[in-house]
Amino acid sequence: NKRFESTIGALGSRWGIAAESSFRDALKDTLESRSDVEVLNITEYDADGVVFGHPDQIEFDIIIKNGQLTICEIKSSMSKSDMYAFHRKVRFYEQKYNKKADMMMVISPMTDTKAKAVAEKFGIKLYSYADNVLL
Repeated sequence: NKRFESTIGALGSRWGIAAESSFRDALKDTLESRSDVEVLNITEYDADGVVFGHPDQIEFDIIIKNGQLTICEIKSSMSKSDMYAFHRKVRFYEQKYNKKADMMMVISPMTDTKAKAVAEKFGIKLYSYADNVLL
């Protein structure tokens, strides 16, 4: 039973990574079809361990429209600790580039209730279900 659960978990994890990538690519193509929108995927190295408590690579999804900076997190699921990590990622980006984000956005179909409270606390726009997204 434990082996079966482990296998299911591994499949779910692979599906989540693939779904995030597919959604990111679709969002990029859709948004960039408008001439006033630029979508970037940036990877930086956090040598001081500001975000995760140890040195690591940090990935950012950036949307720029009319000079307005949105930092976006796309994940298959979002926990309370994930939301705090995203907030630290945004602060890391802002400090590194000396540019304040105009909006922080999380797109995740499965968001823990406690994570929603953290999003509200930090002013993070949360899209958790397809019916919540306004196009």
